[in-house]
Amino acid sequence: MYVLKNDLLIGWIDVKDEVRPEAMSVVQYLRHKNIRTILLSGDRYDKCRQLADFLGIDEVIAEQTPQEKLEVVESLTLKGPTAMVGDGINDAPALAKATVGISLSAASQVAMQTADVVLMDNGIRNMPLSLGLGKHTYMTIRQNLFWAFAYNIVAIPVAAFGLLTPTFGALVMGLSDVVLAINSGRLFVKKVL
Repeated sequence: MYVLKNDLLIGWIDVKDEVRPEAMSVVQYLRHKNIRTILLSGDRYDKCRQLADFLGIDEVIAEQTPQEKLEVVESLTLKGPTAMVGDGINDAPALAKATVGISLSAASQVAMQTADVVLMDNGIRNMPLSLGLGKHTYMTIRQNLFWAFAYNIVAIPVAAFGLLTPTFGALVMGLSDVVLAINSGRLFVKKVL
């Protein structure tokens, strides 16, 4: 920012965003998991490129309007699942279009309301945990559905031929619910600890 008096430059103020201390470790985690990282920003290309080089981000798409950000995320989402992290009002449309929109608790209200996930307290530091938790939750749901369908595929014909009493069927179904709950509980404990 420049300070002028009677069209004469009398001073200036340099303003710079601070890089979050955990940003580098989060980017390294994503790269370790073979997740392609892209810095999508409305800022100038040279500043974005400098930041991307410092953090180890794979690609830079800079000087984008909110509409252009939306179009970039939309085209990436057509190629495969995307996760976008954003905290500003201008990020809200792209957050909504991403497979998973991620915002921070210190973000604008619009970004938080648009995002699928809001990272609390430690902000972006919790992103690897939330991605891992989402992946394991999805795996647990798939396992639980498999066992539920397997049980029903076996139990329904057995019951239809009169070889399964209603009492025994209810007992086995109750036990299967306990097994599924234990499986889900192990996932929760594993991620919390």
